[in-house]
Order: sequence, then C-alpha cells, then structure tokens
Amino acid sequence: MPEECVAIETPPVREAVPAGPMKQLRWRLNRLRCMSPAEIPHRVLRSLVSRAESLGLRAHRTPLPDVRSSSRPWIQWMPRVDPARYLEAADRICAGRLDVFTLRNVDLGSPPRWNRDPKTGVEAPLQAGKLIDYRDSRLVGDIKYLWEPNRHQHLVTLAQAYAMSSGLRYFNTIRSHLESWFESCPCPRGPNWTSALEPAIRLINWSVVWQLLGGAQSPLFESDAGLRFRARWLESVHQHVSFIRGYLSLYSSANNHLVGEAAGIFIAALTWPFWPEADRWRDQAAAILQREALTQNGADGVNREQAVSYQQFELELLTCALLAGRANGHRFSAAFETRLEAMIQYLASIMDGGGHVPMFGDSDDAVVLNLSQQPDFCRFRSILATGAVLFRRADFKVKAHKLDDRTRWLLGRGADVAFDLLSTAHVQLPARRAFPNGGYYILGCDFETDAEIRLIADAGPLGYQAIAAHGHADALSFTLSVGGTEIFVDTGTYAYHGQSEWRQYFRGTSAHNTLRIDGLDQSESGGAFMWLRKARAGCREWSSSAALDVFEGWHDGYLRLRDPVLHRRRIVLDKALRRITIEDRVEMSGTHEVELFFHLNETCRAVALPDGFVITHGPRALHLKLPEATGAVAEIHCGSVKPPLGWISRRFGDKCPTPAIAWRASVARHALLRTEITC
Repeated sequence: MPEECVAIETPPVREAVPAGPMKQLRWRLNRLRCMSPAEIPHRVLRSLVSRAESLGLRAHRTPLPDVRSSSRPWIQWMPRVDPARYLEAADRICAGRLDVFTLRNVDLGSPPRWNRDPKTGVEAPLQAGKLIDYRDSRLVGDIKYLWEPNRHQHLVTLAQAYAMSSGLRYFNTIRSHLESWFESCPCPRGPNWTSALEPAIRLINWSVVWQLLGGAQSPLFESDAGLRFRARWLESVHQHVSFIRGYLSLYSSANNHLVGEAAGIFIAALTWPFWPEADRWRDQAAAILQREALTQNGADGVNREQAVSYQQFELELLTCALLAGRANGHRFSAAFETRLEAMIQYLASIMDGGGHVPMFGDSDDAVVLNLSQQPDFCRFRSILATGAVLFRRADFKVKAHKLDDRTRWLLGRGADVAFDLLSTAHVQLPARRAFPNGGYYILGCDFETDAEIRLIADAGPLGYQAIAAHGHADALSFTLSVGGTEIFVDTGTYAYHGQSEWRQYFRGTSAHNTLRIDGLDQSESGGAFMWLRKARAGCREWSSSAALDVFEGWHDGYLRLRDPVLHRRRIVLDKALRRITIEDRVEMSGTHEVELFFHLNETCRAVALPDGFVITHGPRALHLKLPEATGAVAEIHCGSVKPPLGWISRRFGDKCPTPAIAWRASVARHALLRTEITC
C-alpha cells in the first residue's frame, strides 16, 4: 500500500442543517464525530456566553480612549495613482450604487439597509447575533451577500477619493454610512455580529479609512460634531475588538477565519493604541498570526485548505499585518516572512503564461481591501507585484508584468522605483515545479512562451484538518494550459448556501478532470462544508528531464467500496512530440462503472472523431484520444442539468455552460485506461 498522508484532526464549521428529523440527526451526529474532545466544552461555554449576552447579562463597557497616543500609518495616497477612476467610483457610492458579487452597480441606497440581503430582499432580525442561524436563508437570505457591503470596503474607496481631492462630500458620505451602521447594527445584535471574521475585516477597512482621513488629529474631527463622530467610532472599534477576542475561531476547519480575526485585532491595536489593553491585544494577535502562518501553510508555500482563492485571501491578511507591523516597529520572524514568500512563489508557479491561475478548491471571491480601480486589475498579479518589491524577487516581477495601484497604495512612494530596479535578465521560470506538502506537480515545457505547455497534477490532501471544509473531491485531477490559454480547467465553486445540488456538483468528482467509480465521489460528503470519509492521495513518482516529465500518483477513496478499488494515475509529457499520455490503472476484483471527465475552457470547442475529439481554441487545435474499451461511450455535455455536468463558475454566484467530455465504460478486474493529448 502506498505511504499514508498525515491526517490532522479538527472540528467543523457551521453549515446548513438539512430538512427532516432523521437527516438532521445524522447531520448532528456527523458533526459530533468530527469534534475533538477539547472542542465540546468550548462550544458549550460559547453557547452559554452567547445566551448571557442576549439577555443583557454580559454588557460591554468601553473605557474612554486617550487619543494622544500615536501610530504610524501603513497606507497612504500615492501621487502616481490616477485619481479619475477613484473619484468616479466614489461618486457612484455616494449615489448609493455598489457591486456585490454578481450584483453589479446595484442601487443599495446611501446609506444602505445594513441588515438586508440585497440579493433576496430578506431583512434579518436584530436579535442577538450569535443566536441567529445565518445558514437559514428564510431568516437572513444569502448571508454572503448580506455580509459583503458590511465589510465596508466601499468606505475605503470614498477615503481614497477624499485623500486625492479633499472633497468633503466623500467624508460626509463616510460619516453618514458609519453613523447609520452604528445605529442599525448595535453590538452584538443582528446578522453582522454572527461571525467574528466579519468585524475583523471591517476593522482592517476602517483602519485604512482612518489613516486616509488623517488619523485622530484630522481637521475633520475638530468641530463638536466631528468630535462626537470620532468618539462613537472609537467606541465601536473597542466593541469590535472585544467581540472578536471573545469569539476567536479556535475550533474551525476554515482557519483562514482565525488568521483574519487575529489580523483585524493586530491592525486595530496598532491603528488605535488609545487604550491600556491595546498592547496586550497586539501581542496576543501577533502570536496567533506567527503560529498560524506556519501551521496553515506548508513549507512549499501551499495553503493547507487546498483552495487557491483562500490562499490569496490569507496572503492578503498576512501581508497587511506584516506592513502594519513594520510601519510601527513590530516585525514578525524571518520564518513568517519566508513562509509568505513561499506562498507567493507557489502562485507564481501555477500561473500560466496568460496569467490564469487554476481554481483548485473553494472560492467565495473574498478580498480584504479593494484598493485598485484599474479595469485590468488581477488580484493574483497584484500579489506577485507586491511580493516582487517586498522580497526583491525578479521572477515575481516577470509574472506580475507591471506594478499595480493596489501595490502602490500598500507599499508607498518607493514602490515604483524598487520594482523598476529589479533586473529580469537571468530569470528562469517557474522557480519551483514540485510542491510535495500541497501535492501539486507541474509538467511542462517552453514556459512563458507562445508554445508553453503547463499541466498541473493534483495528488494532495482533500483539505485542512478533520472535515476539509473547503476541499474538493479532485484527487489525481489535472489542469492543462497551452500557450497561455486554458484548455482543461478546474470548474470552480459557484455557491455555498441554499444551492445544495450545485454545491455538491462543483465540489464533487465529476466536476474535475479525473476518474469516478460507480457514480460516487472519491470522498464521502457529510454536508456543504463537511467531508466524512476522505480520500488519501500521494505521489509515487515525479521526475523531469529535457525529454520527459513524469508524474504518478494514487488515491484510496474507493477502497471503501464493497469491492475495493485503488486508482493510480501516471502522466507523461513527451516534450519533443508535445504529447501527454495519461494512464489510469484501476485495481479491483469485480466489475465497476468507470467514468473519465475532461472539462474544457468555456471558449473551447470540441468535435468528435472516431477515436476521441479535436479541441480547438481559435487557431490552436489539440487531439484528445480516449481509451479503448468494450462498450465505451464518450459524449459532450454542455450545460446539462439532470444531473449537472458541463458548467464552469468563474465568479462566486455565477455559472455558465462549458463543454465537458465524459467517457464511460464497464471495466472488470485490473484495467489500464490510456488517454493521449497531442498539443
């Protein structure tokens, strides 16, 4: 038997409770199965505290701030940023128009109705936040859409516009929105006090707004009305920090929450050092960030949630904390900074020559700060540009292509000069091709040219800790890009709550370029954010030479069947012939229904041939030759609904049809299925 992956135990995140008493009982038992012994009393105590708060037995008292203490800003206006787009965006916000995921330029009002889901129109109740079931769409609508405007990222845009123009209109809108929010969302009541991550992200955005408005001594606060507004704002800051510290996600499989919460506290303590306890907040939060940066991300730079979007999100959080700390004389360890550099290097390696990054694992399009209004802004290229300056990495500069406005706002006046000074004359890419902790391996040739072949094979764990909340059942899947164009793709996420069939499809095996047995996912789902039986996967062989790249992996997800099946996949790239050979070996005793899936970029076209398909994208053509087997059938699905097949989700809440090739056959005993892709 192949060597085993290390399994780490952890508890579950909150998710939708299914309908029906028996289903609910099974769901609750599944959750209990995943809890560690220390978690159960922890959750009982949290429940008692929440109920005490709801009865007014645990009132928050905010001490008066001493605003004579000072902090150094870690973000400032950059003169080299063109103000036109920022002023235009700020004017739309003043008129009440915001973007919320798939809702573009929607009229939310100014100020918005903070407790209302803009997608469904459901108004959430103003009861104790920790007692609100935010998974219940009848009660809160789609909570992701409700939370998004309450992260107050749009206030940063207004503050940028004020810093560029000194326009009081933008400050007055900020004050109007915040005063309305304080009134409509009193701590700790309502849907915006259900998750500690949300107040943390709000604090990070408030920190940027505060700095761009001029800080505690800003002339905007000199009048009596300004002083009252500042005092109320600072009262809410203290409430936010106290709430987060009381509900840290110490037991959560999605531990990007813990990083986000600690980053919010750390940045708040540096931005508003106006209370005696602020130093304690800072030090405790810094210790969490230091520990979790190394725990949640492997030495090879891959985030253990096995989700690229969450890697980007956590990188943003850690980078903001790093910069805020540097500006105020608090530095993290060399190991912390090295881990951030490795995380960026992983993103640089999996990005193809066209700037595309595979959508491995879950994605909810989360960002920490919306600092750029550039129409061609790419969050991944921006991270690479920031990393190029921070770590003096010319290879990151090559992948970023240019310096972006987000990096300018974050790194200040010297960013352009530092970026320009990085010499790219001797850069070789990718810098790394094997990521054994994360389980990803890059096969390819002619990198960063029009002839590039970049195939990424996945032999990594399902996800992080016991329930692998954000992982997908995609063991031994692959993505393929040719000449900077995506050909075979990971299909994304689409939805979390209220779309159970689609949630199951996009995280399931049939939505990935791998093999499925008997119509079953490789891992057994226990709910929208819970996997019960998890496929273990690993790499048996990885080698690269001038002539060949070779990968061989395995997973044991189907050993759970009555007739156990072990799946091995060997991928060989012949660079001279530009031919990829995929050999799927299924080891079993009886007969099983076997399916192979190949999901295409939505701009590709597939035409059937006697032995497979020709796949075209513009002038480029690939030949897909499928295995030979008695009774085998191969079909193209595009936008099928019953069951779902042939879909891609590029953005959270949005999906569109895309060609998906499904090969099916009944296979007996030990079988070898050979697929060829000629590029």
